[in-house]
Amino acid sequence: MRYTLRAMPVYLLTDELVFPPPEGASREGVVAIGGDFRVERLLLAYSQGIFPWPTEGMPLLWFSPDPRFVLRPSEAYVSKSLRKTMRRGHFEVRFDTAFERVIRACGAASRPGQAGTWITPELVEGYVKLHALGYAHSIETWRGDELVGGLYGVSLGKIFFGESMFATEPDASKVAFATMLGHFIDWGIELVDCQVATDHLARFAATEWPQRRFLKTMRELVAHPTREGAWVANLSPKEAISRLPARSEFEPA
Repeated sequence: MRYTLRAMPVYLLTDELVFPPPEGASREGVVAIGGDFRVERLLLAYSQGIFPWPTEGMPLLWFSPDPRFVLRPSEAYVSKSLRKTMRRGHFEVRFDTAFERVIRACGAASRPGQAGTWITPELVEGYVKLHALGYAHSIETWRGDELVGGLYGVSLGKIFFGESMFATEPDASKVAFATMLGHFIDWGIELVDCQVATDHLARFAATEWPQRRFLKTMRELVAHPTREGAWVANLSPKEAISRLPARSEFEPA
């Protein structure tokens, strides 16, 4: 079935677990409308380079934008100031110890130019179930017993699909993200899907890829075995930073 969005045909999902090819997305990046947050549907969507993005007053929207904002961990740029913060050891980074708290904190975070949140109760329920199955993960920044930042996303094969992040202290989400990248280099996770461009992730040297390039690479990476189950942070922020490039094209020698 089809639904027209700004005169562009997109598909209305039924109970059947199927998505149209993401190459047929509308100009806004919409691939399909409707459906639900069943884990089977979520896994199918991510495996095809599609992600949900609820919008108030609209049926559930599924996106595959062109261009796609991505980051290779092996090419990440971490500023001198953030490296210094990570070496000081003020923060501890843990994986998968507070997934639901992280996703709810991301939903509650205030963002410039944004009213409300796309992280609905139905979305939270679906991703919590996906986490229980070992596909969705949280990367958390702690100061003592206080959760002060973090992010969550979905891992398939050698790609991590980042969803959202939050911070209640300066640099807390950046420390989580950089520590995650250090682990990814050790684990062989080759690409982070950042979905759409943000200044925050551009500072890490994330860049835009044409949809065609992203989908080709993504399909190759999801074909590899997935690092399932609960993740464990084996590296401290200080240790993780040693895995990342010491310098990038954005920083002079």
